[in-house]
Amino acid sequence: MAVRLRAPGFYRAGWMMLGAIIFAAGLTWAVRASTGHSTYQHFLDANAILTVSLFAAPLAFLVGIGGFDYWFDWAIGRPTRPEDHSGHGAYSWKDYFRINTDHKVIGVQYTVTSFFFLLVGGLIAMLMRAQLAQPGSQFVDANTFNGLFSVHASLLIFLFIIPVFAGLANFVLPLMIGAPDMAFPRLNALSYWLLPIAGLMMLGSFFAPGGAFADGWTAYAPLSDNAPIGQTFFSVAVQFAGASSIMTALNFLVTIITMRAPGMSFFRLPLLVWANFATSLLVVIATPFIAGSQFMILLDRALGFNFFHAAKGGDVLMYQHVFWFYSHPAVYIMMLPGFGIISEILAVKARKPIFGYRMMAFSLLAIVALGFTVWAHHMFTSGMAAWIRIPMAITTAIIAVPTGIKIFSWLATLWRGVLHLDTPMLFALGFLTTFTLGGISGVMLAMVPFDIHVSATYFIVAHIHYVLFGGSLMTIFAGVYYWFPKMTGRMFDERLGKWHFWSTFIFFNLTFGPMHILGLQGMPRRVATYANQFADLNLFISIASFGLGLSTLVFLYNMVTSWRGGPRAVANPWRGLTLEWQVSSPPPVFNFDRVPTVVGGPYEYGVPGAVHGIFAPPPKPATVGAGSSSSGASGE
Repeated sequence: MAVRLRAPGFYRAGWMMLGAIIFAAGLTWAVRASTGHSTYQHFLDANAILTVSLFAAPLAFLVGIGGFDYWFDWAIGRPTRPEDHSGHGAYSWKDYFRINTDHKVIGVQYTVTSFFFLLVGGLIAMLMRAQLAQPGSQFVDANTFNGLFSVHASLLIFLFIIPVFAGLANFVLPLMIGAPDMAFPRLNALSYWLLPIAGLMMLGSFFAPGGAFADGWTAYAPLSDNAPIGQTFFSVAVQFAGASSIMTALNFLVTIITMRAPGMSFFRLPLLVWANFATSLLVVIATPFIAGSQFMILLDRALGFNFFHAAKGGDVLMYQHVFWFYSHPAVYIMMLPGFGIISEILAVKARKPIFGYRMMAFSLLAIVALGFTVWAHHMFTSGMAAWIRIPMAITTAIIAVPTGIKIFSWLATLWRGVLHLDTPMLFALGFLTTFTLGGISGVMLAMVPFDIHVSATYFIVAHIHYVLFGGSLMTIFAGVYYWFPKMTGRMFDERLGKWHFWSTFIFFNLTFGPMHILGLQGMPRRVATYANQFADLNLFISIASFGLGLSTLVFLYNMVTSWRGGPRAVANPWRGLTLEWQVSSPPPVFNFDRVPTVVGGPYEYGVPGAVHGIFAPPPKPATVGAGSSSSGASGE
């Protein structure tokens, strides 16, 4: 039993979480007793106990599964354990349910977990559309509906789009730059396990007294200051999700800067690597701002700091400025990795070099800089100083320029290319269509009079879904199909993949296209019912949304059955030049048996004799009696 108690795993994590909750209750009792509260009040203050428990229990879980074991040994002065790589690689399905330092395993963990939250968020969306199929209360009351759309948006932003890009990059980025792993494997493992904690915490808010947090994914003060206890779940979950993002971003930055293969200069990097480099800069700079906003909410709720209580000297608008200073750059955190994915796919599937490679790289960095100059365009109707509107409108229009450079570069790459219209390419082309439409409505919203007119309407719902579903999710599907053979060693069903694309593309436009019309007609967003004049279009949208939900089941069936029994994938099924396609599918445990040397660009398709990377010849076996022995290892 003593061995079991010490061994890391879910058993140890369980009793440590129980101990953490007891500790949280005791600590709250002691603190309140020291401030003169009665014993009766100590145990009735569920909000205080919950707030401490929501931090203590997840940390105890992470300690229990072994997330800090190596660091604890170092901190208390024990001899550093030699790295035997026993926590590296996946040899059975159980290896995906423990602390694992292999970036490829972590990439799969991230991706599969994120898609779980996509399915949950999608089911919530189906319930919302069932409610909105007709005017009046069909299934849920107004407060429950507010909780549904708040959790739906929060899950899909913080627990799906942002981390699924991190998952795909975790798998392929070290391979692309010729690295054996990420720079900080243990930190990489820890960053993943923060993710399910945050997601389960958000879903757990439904079981809190008073229901789930119900003031939107923006959690505007003073609503979030005065909301029921479910709001605490959101504020703490964002801290864990944000910490995960920062850890991953720092890891990407150090890996890209310090672990590139010989010959891999910055202007030989694939554009996916450039995109994740730019995204990581955004994450490291911007994410502390949303963490700060939620800490201030917690301090307001638990200790009465009054940051956002106007009657007590607080500033409500300050919350929006701090929140959007993160959340508009977050839009590009949710887009830039997708830009990189599309660049990889279009070059391979058109068999042409990327048009304007360096300008594409520079435009990614331009978005990083400009992304911090446009936050207040979300606040044109908030009551802030009117003079701020004009510079924000100008910068919002200017930031469309680097994105436009990408659109025209992609179109030029396609021009006269030999197009292979398979599933990854179809999703890439679908992205170009739907994201461009979302970008056009974004430029419209940069114009202050138009924004004021539609700010609280369904036009905004249509715009954000054209950007994040038609933009981000299309690129995610494209990337999953493109790297599926490399990640699993199996090929997917191409026929089902095309069914998935066409059903998604058609039902997506039928669902969100008409919302532009509803918005221009004045239908307010974030409402559980509406005027009878909007009934017909809403019924049409709800029916189309159910078709969109069913299309995801085609994807799920294809992925599960193909992973289990699809045809074996060859090393390079797409005939790509980048380094990840030059190793087996799936790759070796430490990626490369021989060190790669980069000798050319990553997109020189159509150039006779073009090669991106070459591999050092295998070492000659040592001769017998030469004073050394050959173990047969391959540099791992």
